Amino acid sequence: MKRIIRQCFIAVGILVAIGAWYVFQFGYLVSDMSALHSPSGNKQIPQVDLINRGAYLIRVANCGGCHTALGGAPFAGGRIIPTQFGQFVAPNITPDVQTGIGSWTADDFWRALHFGQSPDGRLLYPAFPYPSYTLVSREDADAMFAYLQHLPAIHQPSAPHQLKFPYYLRPLLSIWRALFFRPQSYQPDPAQSTLWNRGAYLVNGLGHCSGCHGSRNMLGATINGEQLHGAVMPVVEWYAPSLVRFDEAHLGAMSEEQAKRLLTTGIADQAALTGPMADVFADSLQYYSQADVDALVSYLRSLPATAMANIDQTNNDTVPMTVKPEVMARWMAQGEALYKTHCADCHGTSGQGVSNIYPALAHNNAVQMTNIANPIRLILYGGFPPTSIRNPRPYGMPPYGPVLSDDEVALVLTYIRHSWGNHGDAVSSATVNHYRNAPVN
Repeated sequence: MKRIIRQCFIAVGILVAIGAWYVFQFGYLVSDMSALHSPSGNKQIPQVDLINRGAYLIRVANCGGCHTALGGAPFAGGRIIPTQFGQFVAPNITPDVQTGIGSWTADDFWRALHFGQSPDGRLLYPAFPYPSYTLVSREDADAMFAYLQHLPAIHQPSAPHQLKFPYYLRPLLSIWRALFFRPQSYQPDPAQSTLWNRGAYLVNGLGHCSGCHGSRNMLGATINGEQLHGAVMPVVEWYAPSLVRFDEAHLGAMSEEQAKRLLTTGIADQAALTGPMADVFADSLQYYSQADVDALVSYLRSLPATAMANIDQTNNDTVPMTVKPEVMARWMAQGEALYKTHCADCHGTSGQGVSNIYPALAHNNAVQMTNIANPIRLILYGGFPPTSIRNPRPYGMPPYGPVLSDDEVALVLTYIRHSWGNHGDAVSSATVNHYRNAPVN
C-alpha cells in the first residue's frame, strides 16, 4: 500500500512539473511567434530559381539521409534511426496530402524547423535536429519547402516510433525543451568575414554537425560549449572525432589545401571519410559548392583548439596499459610481421601511404586517438571512402575480421600506433572483441 501511495505521489509530481514547465515553455514560444510570419524575402525570386535553391539547401542539410529508407522512394520516410532511447522512424516529407506534408504551408514548415513543432501543435522529438535547424533563415526554409512541395507525392504512411519508457510520453518533451532548447536565429559576427559567417551558419545550422560531433548529456541534449567536442555515436558505436582538438579532427592540423581536398573528394593525404561520415559525404557534403566548402574550411580552421585536459574522458575506450619493455618489444615484432603481410602493400613499409589513394598511417590522428573504435572497425569490416563526383572510383580496404584474430588485430594496431612517430597506447584483444560484436553500421 505504501508503495502504491509513493508511486502516486511521484506521478502527481511529474504531472505538476510537466504543467509548470509547459507554461514556461509556452511563454517563450509565444514571445518568439512574431518570427513565424516574418517576410521571407523570396517573393521576387522566380519559382524555378526558388526550387533549384531549395534543392541545393535540402542536400546541404542532408534531409534525404534520414527521410529516405534504404531502397525506398526519396523523402518518403521509413528509415529507422537507432538511439539509446529507442528507435525513431523518419516520417514521409513528400507532398502527399494524407501521409506526407502536402497539406502543410510554408509557415508550418518554418514552425517545424524553427520551433520544433508540428502544424497540429505536437512537440517534435529532437531526433529531428531542430536545435540546429532553428538557426536556418526564413528565406532558406521557404526555398527548402518549395523544393519538397515540387517532389512527386508518395503515399506512404509514417510508422510510429518505438521508444522506451518514459521517452514515448511526448508531454515530457516540454521539460526537455524548457531545459535545453531556445528558438533563435543566426546572428552574424561583425568581427568576422562574410566567408567565416557563412561557414558558421552551415556548421551550426543547416549542416547540424553537432548532431554527431557534439558531446551530449544523459538526456541526449548537446552540452553547451561542447557542440563539436567529439562523441561516441550511441548504438552504432562509431566515434565522431572532436573538431576542436588538433590530435583528432581539427582542420587546422592540416593545410588549407588538404582540408579542402578532404571535404571535396572524401580523402586527403592523412585522412579519409569513413563510416557514418562517408554516408554524410555521399548524400550531402560532396554537393556543397566550392564557395561553401571554402566557408566550412574558413570557419572550422579558425576554431580555438581545446586542450586535452579539458576534454571529457568518457569518450575514451582504452586504458593505458603498463607493459614491460621486453613484452612491448615482442608485441611490436609480432605486429610488424602482420603489418608487412596485410598492410604494407597499400599503406607503405613506413606508413607513408599513397597520396589521394591510400591515406598515410604515419602521423595520422585517426589511428592515434584515445578512442580507437574507428580503426578497429575498419580493420575488422573494411571500408571505402565514399564514391563521389570528384572521386568516382575510390580505393577501399578489405575486411580482415575473417582473417585476423582479436589478438592479431590488437597486435597490428598496437604496432601502427607506436611506429613512424605515432604515439598511442597499446590495444587489448578484449577491446577488439567488443567491436567485433558491435553493430556493423
